Amino acid sequence: MLAFSRQQTLRPKVLSLTDVLAELTHLVRRLIGENIELRIEHGRDLGLVKVDQGQFEQVVINLAVNARDAMTGGGVLEISSANISLQESRNLGNDLIKPGEYVMVQVKDTGKGIKKADLGRIFEPFFTTKLPGTGAGSGTGLGLSTVFGIVKQTGGYIFPESQIDEGTTFSIYLPRHIPAEDDASPTGAEEEDERPKDLTGKGKILLVEDEEAVRMFAARALRNKGYTVLEADCGEAALDQFNEENGEIDLLVSDVVMPQMDGPTLVREVRQQRPDLKVIFISGYAEDAFRRNLDPDSEFELLPKPFSLKQLAGRVKDVIGG
Repeated sequence: MLAFSRQQTLRPKVLSLTDVLAELTHLVRRLIGENIELRIEHGRDLGLVKVDQGQFEQVVINLAVNARDAMTGGGVLEISSANISLQESRNLGNDLIKPGEYVMVQVKDTGKGIKKADLGRIFEPFFTTKLPGTGAGSGTGLGLSTVFGIVKQTGGYIFPESQIDEGTTFSIYLPRHIPAEDDASPTGAEEEDERPKDLTGKGKILLVEDEEAVRMFAARALRNKGYTVLEADCGEAALDQFNEENGEIDLLVSDVVMPQMDGPTLVREVRQQRPDLKVIFISGYAEDAFRRNLDPDSEFELLPKPFSLKQLAGRVKDVIGG
């Protein structure tokens, strides 16, 4: 809801979307499964954009999950990028786009498509074309509204096109960043942060997140770094898994707000058996908003949403390692 109302805290930085998409390719490939072909087409000499990397990664993951669910019998998912010049933006024939230079990212599937009557509502919070209570096919109606909010808050535009039984294309236009001559150069400390860091590690992690796209995004990233990851979509399921493992977990990574048993309640329960268990909360809320639900001396780390793959892996390694 914060994303849709454009009230999230942004952490924008200048990025090459070619690099970001290349980093996401392996994760998306595993996310969509073996029966869907993934094609990536990078635009030549792609311009820079100034976006929050974690938010942009979430946009791609959410669109990939939707595309996967629309191609239950298999198909093709194509993610492409291209520069859009000032004249090209004028030739798009869309009065909603302010003329300018953009970097376009398209996510195209060959799925079942979206009805014309629904196409104008897909970005509304809680509106979903998926059937409730049917596992992978169910939906909360928040995935595309989150995508819409992130793109709009970044100053961009997103437009869907769809044909029944032919597929759907989402076109995202992000303003091209033109560096100013007086842009400050990175300081020594910032350069240190950008140096390559070994983010691999070992340990058993219990990951608790009720939003499928975020959970799969985080689980795949951590498994790729060498960790054993147990997944749970709610606090009750996480507590069952914790008990099945006899409490032998190295780290609990949990969302704060979940139906029924929330993150703080889960932590209180598991720490009755493991008072020393290390915990990372992932949340879009400030720490003070939920600390009152924990014991005064409770120790934990907080990773604000949205987060990038590197931020997640780095925080996990720091906590497990020390």
